[in-house]
Amino acid sequence: MATIDLIVLGMLKKQSLSAYEMQKLVEYRNISKWVKISTPSIYKKVLQLEEKGLIYGRLTKDGNMPEKAVYSLTEAGEREFERLMMEIACQPVRIFLDLNAVVVNLPELPEDKRGFCLAGIEDNLRTLKAYLQENLWLKEEAPEVSPMGLAVLRQQLALAEALEKWLTELKTTL
Repeated sequence: MATIDLIVLGMLKKQSLSAYEMQKLVEYRNISKWVKISTPSIYKKVLQLEEKGLIYGRLTKDGNMPEKAVYSLTEAGEREFERLMMEIACQPVRIFLDLNAVVVNLPELPEDKRGFCLAGIEDNLRTLKAYLQENLWLKEEAPEVSPMGLAVLRQQLALAEALEKWLTELKTTL
């Protein structure tokens, strides 16, 4: 998947990292909230990118810790990073929300079960919004968080707020 490639290459563009450090960055930056990316997919992607010659790993050892591979971009990886940036930026914006599979099928449910589904979506949106608000609050003053990282968090919060408004409107039409 090109998106995961871009995420990994982008992290390595900034600094050399181990796969474990990449996975921790994905968690810290909440990337898995907006892109389907898992810990196993990061490790698998690192191996694929290395096999393609886009990154290279060198073994390092810190004190008594076991050896670990630290990855860096190759020249080909630099070019692929830029190519993916241009390609993905020029694609139509797609917003895939799993909840839409439920929404389009709501009319097929009895009214009480529809209400249950809508309440579940509403609760999850409220939880997501609270999580994003807290995360943004915590990271706004963190010097290690880039302005672009904050921009993505603000974007996600705006989407959660828009979805809350949309859901309120949807409930009045059912």
